[in-house]
Amino acid sequence: MAKRMVLMLVVMLALLSGLGFVKFRQIQTAVQAASHFQIPPEAVTSIVAHQEQWPNTVGVIGTMEAVHGVVVSADLPGTVDKINFESGQFVKAGEVLVELDTRQERAQLAALEAQRDLAKTTFARQQALVDAGVVSRQEYDTATAQQKQTEANVGEIDATIQRKTIRAPFSGVLGIRKINLGQYLAAGNAIVALQSLDPIYVDFGVPQQDITHVRIGGNLRITSQDLGGARFGGRVNAVDSVVDETTRNVQVQATMANPGGKLKPGMFVNVELGYGQPRQVIVLPASAINYAPYGDSVYVITDLKDPKGNAYRGVRQQFVKINGSRGDQVAVESGVNAGEEVVTSGVFKLRNGAAVQVNNKVQPGNNPAPKPSDS
Repeated sequence: MAKRMVLMLVVMLALLSGLGFVKFRQIQTAVQAASHFQIPPEAVTSIVAHQEQWPNTVGVIGTMEAVHGVVVSADLPGTVDKINFESGQFVKAGEVLVELDTRQERAQLAALEAQRDLAKTTFARQQALVDAGVVSRQEYDTATAQQKQTEANVGEIDATIQRKTIRAPFSGVLGIRKINLGQYLAAGNAIVALQSLDPIYVDFGVPQQDITHVRIGGNLRITSQDLGGARFGGRVNAVDSVVDETTRNVQVQATMANPGGKLKPGMFVNVELGYGQPRQVIVLPASAINYAPYGDSVYVITDLKDPKGNAYRGVRQQFVKINGSRGDQVAVESGVNAGEEVVTSGVFKLRNGAAVQVNNKVQPGNNPAPKPSDS
């Protein structure tokens, strides 16, 4: 029995020793393989950095405002008798838009005109009599006052009739009609919006640190993606005298031509306010920048060596200073030299010293003025 137990122990020890040796060899092989393993290079796109003249601009968001814009409303209460316009119509200053019912006022006017004519006749008669010494001066003064009173009454009713004929205060484009024929309008009820669209204002706020770049008569350019990236030029005509305490911005107003009325009041636009002389900068696609709280950086492709001295194509992280953007591009003032090859896509998966493989078959956007269809 003892011999059998010893034999079983010997067999078990041999089996365990064999398994341990096999596992040891497997671990040894894995360690050797890991020591020779190389991380495959990351696929990226790249561009050779070059210098360009970059215009000095302040970029802000602006709002279009009509040079003249009002909501035409009723001056006096009355019933709509005639509507002489259509929604969206262009009208000239002084054109009649709406006529309110004035039948009662015209009847009153006829009665007052009769009283006026009688007062004129009485006044003429009294004047002849006072010259002849037939009537007293007091009676003459009463006739004079009566004549003036009737003239004033006629003028008052005539003015009321005129105020019930509502005209366009200036030339412009009408909005959507807000009244109907036969509708009773109280004083102040809206009739239609009227906007003068050419020329047109753009209002925008400039940060207080940039306000020194703004001057009356200075040129600016606006673009709107809603209009297919169309550009419009204008000039600064007013700068506010105070700084907004909430935003620390100074309000600026500019005037620009608006042929065809493409720009509408209330529309948001991108404003580029130019100042000074152009500057020389390195222009890169915005996708090349690795934005981070501790600083913006790019990855420059260069020849590197691994710990064993083997050469490979890798990247070096380089911190940069950015000052301005335009479309898909950004302006780099320092950190990159002209002629260096910079990674333009895939920067989020890179680290300093990572191996890369350049494939430029598909490049990211690099257009200073992209259209919406290109975005």
